[in-house]
Amino acid sequence: MYQDDYYPALYETFGPDGQCKLFGVNIFDYDWKITGKRVKVQDPVYHQEHTFEVWQVEINGQIHRFAAGEFSNCVWGFYLEKDG
Repeated sequence: MYQDDYYPALYETFGPDGQCKLFGVNIFDYDWKITGKRVKVQDPVYHQEHTFEVWQVEINGQIHRFAAGEFSNCVWGFYLEKDG
């Protein structure tokens, strides 16, 4: 169940620190800004629940939001907000 400061998200991708493509770019090459929101997610491999921060980045003049966090040391997971 999501709380007021959470939003529902869908799994997008995962990978090692510094090497994840999101929105067609290496997301680690951009300055992430925290939004103050969080999301509960499930690790796609081990099915453990995690709470990740929601971030936003500007890429080519467009703002993108995503949830991200480390599943384990230097292994990151990325989630995008569900539509509607």
